[in-house]
Amino acid sequence: MKFKVEKSEEQWLAELGPEAYAVLRQKGTERPFTNAYYKVSTEGVYSCRACGESLFQSNAKYDSGSGWPAFYQALDQSKVLELRDTSHGMIRTEVLCASCGSHLGHVFPDGPAPTGMRYCINSVSMVLNPNS
Repeated sequence: MKFKVEKSEEQWLAELGPEAYAVLRQKGTERPFTNAYYKVSTEGVYSCRACGESLFQSNAKYDSGSGWPAFYQALDQSKVLELRDTSHGMIRTEVLCASCGSHLGHVFPDGPAPTGMRYCINSVSMVLNPNS
């Protein structure tokens, strides 16, 4: 798959550091209930840590009780890719940044209205840009 932003794995590792690289580029996950944005309620836009693409608006964030930041919709559906993920003996839908292909988390059909979706996203995959 070809993306707008492409770099070598060495470049990604140098720019992201080991923890973010493990999640964004190697499809890892952070521990629940211990990550940076789980309980944050600051208004703003969450962007991809790897490439800066705007992904989620804070007004779509809610406490899902899952231990990770959760959103009921992406800022714009064209900003994320959703792919079938059968790893770890489960069938899930993986969420990637459409601009650089970085792993963000997973989306589940058990969220609140108005969409019924729960985008369960790793904090280390995002940067919060607060509203001025």
